[in-house]
Amino acid sequence: MTDIALLGATEMGRLLRRREISAVELLQHHLDRVARLNPALNAVVVLDTERALQRAREADTALARGLDWGPLHGLPMTVKESFDVAGLPTTWGFEAQRNNIASRTAVAVQRLIDAGAVIYGKTNVPVALADWQSFNPVYGTSNNPWDLQRSPGGSSGGAAAALAAGLGALELGSDIGSSIRNPAHYCGVWGHKPTWGVVPLTGHELPGDVCADSTDIGAAGPLARSAHDLTLAMDIVSAPLSAFGPMGRTPAVWRDAGVPARRMRVAVMSDEPRAEVDGCVRQAVDDLAAFLRRQGLTVSTEARPVDSEESWRVFVPLLRSALSGHLSDAEFANALAQAQAHPEDEREFPGAHWRGQTMSHRRWLQLDEDRARLRQQWAQFFEQWDLIICPIAATPAILHDHVGYRWERMLQVNGRAQPHTTQMFWAGYAGLVGLPATAVPIGLSPQGLPIGAQVIGPAFGDPVCLRFARWLEDEYRSFAAPPMAL
Repeated sequence: MTDIALLGATEMGRLLRRREISAVELLQHHLDRVARLNPALNAVVVLDTERALQRAREADTALARGLDWGPLHGLPMTVKESFDVAGLPTTWGFEAQRNNIASRTAVAVQRLIDAGAVIYGKTNVPVALADWQSFNPVYGTSNNPWDLQRSPGGSSGGAAAALAAGLGALELGSDIGSSIRNPAHYCGVWGHKPTWGVVPLTGHELPGDVCADSTDIGAAGPLARSAHDLTLAMDIVSAPLSAFGPMGRTPAVWRDAGVPARRMRVAVMSDEPRAEVDGCVRQAVDDLAAFLRRQGLTVSTEARPVDSEESWRVFVPLLRSALSGHLSDAEFANALAQAQAHPEDEREFPGAHWRGQTMSHRRWLQLDEDRARLRQQWAQFFEQWDLIICPIAATPAILHDHVGYRWERMLQVNGRAQPHTTQMFWAGYAGLVGLPATAVPIGLSPQGLPIGAQVIGPAFGDPVCLRFARWLEDEYRSFAAPPMAL
């Protein structure tokens, strides 16, 4: 019999409403699993037990009186450490922020609470949310529940590990360089990076910052053990739907023609010379393409929206620029010195990294103009195709490696060494132009590690991505728990 903690949030909610389990019992069951499994995982790094138990008791009392708080009534969940929750620490893994206690709750988190969620803790991140591993001097290293010697991903790594291990019903993450998609892929869960700007990022910043909503490329979105739960969570955190623009938030409209998944036109991209993927990942994506053809979908393995080299050239410096605001004077001086050793338009990651961190505003505007052209090309592509499916990363979950810069760390791809950062291409393919992308589990590697893919749709086409993901879950692959969670 499936442990209740490994069910989807939607099914847990039904059990609560039918009074087959109380909110207090459900929360205590999750806390017991945290006590048993989290010492090995170090995924949940902040606990708020007493307040959560009190809220669970209030949830039970409300149900007994016929009151419904919303679709998440009484469901226990965690959120990524970088989101403010009043009374809890927000450090982003920085030692200097160890004692920073939030005085308010992030907008997206508050929307989950208003929908009835019981937030009982926060999950681990890398320093500055800037790695596909989740380790920092404040909370230590998080491990992958499929193999404790491997990373659960980053930067929402603790979130994905906690979900896969059954430590919460839902999670809230953020994504600027695949920080939702990569952990979902590594841990075998679902994740959705929304269209840029539709989920408020207010309350996802360090002390003194007030412009999180305008962070270039960055987005907030849910992780779950089911695509159906992703849809439920997106309905909550994106309502009322708006988009962030030059004049602040304005109303927005979802793009959705209502086409059933079986009638969608889907492009599939299983590999790319700029960022070669391992054979097991390529095979899993190819197998999915074959399944789609058997189901009668229109499938192309040749159609491409943009030039990959151009996309990569523009993405990396804009990504590094978006994250450069917190550099200290000494760090910026070092970045300037490093940048001098690289030509301005270098395409390999080290040069693009240093140049991106120190570029002039004129250079940023030039790259933003190049991005606008890419955005137009993507829009033209989606006039013919509903979705494009591609890898999330070059390999399944990587072994822990915390030494040196990310581009100095190597992984084996088809028997050849590849820098960790080369696979960032797959992060930027959708992220650079703010497109929605849903991470879906599609198989296991020969070593028994999860493999995921990302389903990319047009701007504001989140419902299309999510509808397709729900269909894949129902028809192709549903959640499989790691052995340690059973």
